[in-house]
Amino acid sequence: MKQSNLIEKYIENNKLDIEKVMKDFTPYIYKIITNKNSNLSNEDIEEIISDVFLAVWKNQNKLDQTKEMSSYLGGIANNIYNKKIKKTTNNIDINNYENKLYYIENLDKKTENEEKNRLIINELNKMKKEDKMIFMSYYYYSKSMKMISIELNITEEKVKSRLFRIRKKLKKLLEKRGHSYNG
Repeated sequence: MKQSNLIEKYIENNKLDIEKVMKDFTPYIYKIITNKNSNLSNEDIEEIISDVFLAVWKNQNKLDQTKEMSSYLGGIANNIYNKKIKKTTNNIDINNYENKLYYIENLDKKTENEEKNRLIINELNKMKKEDKMIFMSYYYYSKSMKMISIELNITEEKVKSRLFRIRKKLKKLLEKRGHSYNG
C-alpha cells in the first residue's frame, strides 16, 4: 500500500468507517494470513479476517489517528492468526495419539493372545485327562508341582516331566501357526 493509510482517513463523524476499511484492507489481511504458510481452510481465513475487522471496530476509540491503519491491522491479524493456530494445534493432543497407538498395540496383542489361547485350549482338549489337569493346575490355577503331585497322587518328578512334554508340544504347535511361545 503505497498511498497514505492514516487512521484519520477512515474516521467520519468520530466513527470508524469499517466498510471502507474492509474494502481497502481485506486483500492485505488475506495476504498476511496466507503468507504464514499454514494449511488453514478458506473458512478459517475468512473467520480470521472477520475477527480482525471486529477487533478494530470494537476498539476504534483506542486507535491513534496519526498511525497507519495497515500497522494496526497487520498486528491484529498476526495475533488472531497465532491464537487460531495455537487453538488448532492444541486440539491435536499427542497424548490422544499415543493412547490410540497404545490401544491399537494392545488390541493386536489381545487378538494374538486370544488366538494362542484358542489353540492351546483346543490342544488341551485332545490330551489325556491327567495331562490336561497338570497343565491347567500349574498355569491357570498357579498350583505348585508339589501340590499337583499330591492332588493327582503322582510323583513330583512325573509332574515336572509331563509339564515339560506338554510345553514342548504346545510350543511346536504355536510356532507352526506363527506364534511365539513364552511358557
